[in-house]
Amino acid sequence: MRHTRLRSVTVATVAAATALTLAACGGASPGDSTDGSTDGNGDAGGDTAGGAASAWILTGGGWPVTAASFERWNEEHPDQQIAVEEFENDAYKEKIRTSVGSGEAPTLIMNWTGGTLADYVANDQVVDIGAETADLASRVMPSVAQNGVIDGTTYAVPMNDVQPVVLYYNETLFEQVGIEVPTTWQETLDAVAAFRDAGIIPFSLAGQSVWPELMWIQYLTDRIGGPEVFQAVLDGQPDAWSDPAILEALTKIQELVDAGGFGDAFASVAADQSADAALVHTGRAAMLLQGSWVYATFHTDNPEFATSALGFTTFPSIEGGTGDPANIVGNPANFWSISASASDEARQTALDYINQFVYDDEQLTAMLDAGSVPPVAGLEDRIAQSDDAEYLGFAYQLVQEAPHFQLSWDQALPADQAQELLTNLSQIFLGEITPQQFVDAMNATL
Repeated sequence: MRHTRLRSVTVATVAAATALTLAACGGASPGDSTDGSTDGNGDAGGDTAGGAASAWILTGGGWPVTAASFERWNEEHPDQQIAVEEFENDAYKEKIRTSVGSGEAPTLIMNWTGGTLADYVANDQVVDIGAETADLASRVMPSVAQNGVIDGTTYAVPMNDVQPVVLYYNETLFEQVGIEVPTTWQETLDAVAAFRDAGIIPFSLAGQSVWPELMWIQYLTDRIGGPEVFQAVLDGQPDAWSDPAILEALTKIQELVDAGGFGDAFASVAADQSADAALVHTGRAAMLLQGSWVYATFHTDNPEFATSALGFTTFPSIEGGTGDPANIVGNPANFWSISASASDEARQTALDYINQFVYDDEQLTAMLDAGSVPPVAGLEDRIAQSDDAEYLGFAYQLVQEAPHFQLSWDQALPADQAQELLTNLSQIFLGEITPQQFVDAMNATL
């Protein structure tokens, strides 16, 4: 168990990258091309050198670094332009699902691998890029790179930071209330009571977005029963959701809700606007369980707080649990796949961008300056020399030492099961169904 305070933050790169984001988008849509013509799938037709391509990315967190990378590419490759469009997380998930299904996807398809990538592969919507990206894959942590491989074939490669889920906290509030950061579940319940008595929300939670609630059931299930529990679900074993570890995790969630662990208005808090992080850095909430991408949000939205009072640690252990406390959950990274609907010229542009600019020296520097951890091997010395060595070293070591890194359940599962999971999990947090009703509903999806 580790917890530490952030000592220093470099914000210049984030500010510059944010400005580049606007330039990179430039009002261009995925269907734009250098000569105004398209082939109907968002890519330029014809025999241009390389060919225009397109990409959709997310907003917030470390994404300005990716936007800056595309801006740099477009400046250096006038004949291989990549049109970039930004979306908030939830809007992107809806739009990309529709566009891929209709054959109108951008050339570069950003995804989280798991069940979504498996669906793309099953429907011949993405192409094999293993041979062309072998050098990139050799530089990436194997535990991360393997997520883009299905049945021995590489259909996706990582393109940004490794994203474990971290427990952030407001150190000032802990000092004010006079308690230590919890390391066990019982200490967590004690902390909830102490903060509630002090009129402070114990845990910020973006319940309106629902997906942040996954982090709670994932960590609790893993701490209680280990990774084998969810693996049985992925394997489609009958009644896999009936595992006692899942029932106990659901029960603990509802006990935490009933104890006021998330306050009274969590269902109206949205993650896309970083409202959950704002509750912490404005002193209204003490803790936040969120992905490592939120670190960049903290030091962009409130650098003074980030340099003086932002703490970070691992998820508490569960007394009597059989899961390894060093296990983590989250996203190994976001990944690039290439659309099977793209023209040969656009595919080549996409491959050239991936091979030349993803995790090149300039991007690695920008990621580290922005507080993001690249899933690239051998970065220990660069991290130790960075301004944010304390946080970056924490996150880098967290990933390297984890016996198991569980992909977010809504990405690991097929799309139909993932939607049912989110629906039923929201009802658990709202107290609308019991743990057994959740289990029965999810078993029906297997």
